[in-house]
Amino acid sequence: MAKEFSRTQRVSQEMQKEIAIILQREVKDPRVGMATVSGVEVSRDLAYAKVFVTFLDVLTTDNHDPDRVKNGIKALQDASGFIRTLIGKAMRLRVVPELTFAYDNSLVEGMRMSNLVTNVVKNDAERRSAAGDDEEA
Repeated sequence: MAKEFSRTQRVSQEMQKEIAIILQREVKDPRVGMATVSGVEVSRDLAYAKVFVTFLDVLTTDNHDPDRVKNGIKALQDASGFIRTLIGKAMRLRVVPELTFAYDNSLVEGMRMSNLVTNVVKNDAERRSAAGDDEEA
């Protein structure tokens, strides 16, 4: 029977869980804030891993500050050796992948698109009610 998931997919899922726990419990840098791991891409040889991160404290503010995102990614990149060490202790891998962090803006874009759709629907409803008032008069 063939395996449903490749080893790289299983390792990336486990790394996502472990990095999320590490960011929540171990990383004390205030620049990181409330970071969530939205995905991990691991190379086929398991030597490199790209970790996609979103910052929830940036999402809750109305203005999207690119400097805070840049500082958060830099802080995570600076702590990548520490995170990699903790991953090595938590997971039994021959080689612990080298970590690079990238900001995942899909959540921000999704919220922006949702707001656009909501505004269009609201404006459409206002126009219909205004047109209905004109017809009655």
